[in-house]
Amino acid sequence: MGSTPIEPRALTELETSVVTKLLSASGKAGAGDYLAQVPFTQVVATWGEGSPSVDLVVPPGVAAASDSTNGIFIDGGVTDRNGAPIGEVILWVEDGRLGGIEYTWYTDERPKSLPNPSQIEVSKRV
Repeated sequence: MGSTPIEPRALTELETSVVTKLLSASGKAGAGDYLAQVPFTQVVATWGEGSPSVDLVVPPGVAAASDSTNGIFIDGGVTDRNGAPIGEVILWVEDGRLGGIEYTWYTDERPKSLPNPSQIEVSKRV
């Protein structure tokens, strides 16, 4: 699926909370570097109309993470209020910078927003 460019904007409170939850719970080297990028990160595209998944850009003046990873940095399983799995949230990075938030779902209907961070469980992988 292609991205739909939008006027750059700051992360919403929910987007910030989800990214912070993923990074804080990851236990991975470099997570602190990515957390430091969050206040400067902008959303520059959506993954289709109504999609909660977005492309991110960190301005060039903000320090890149020391690990300079590309691809999936961390992901977390999403559960409903009964604990049943309903999706995953994936945090993408590129050249040591936050690159995207992807919300995949296991349900029939695409979610209209990211999940509440309390619904996300991060398995620590190093």
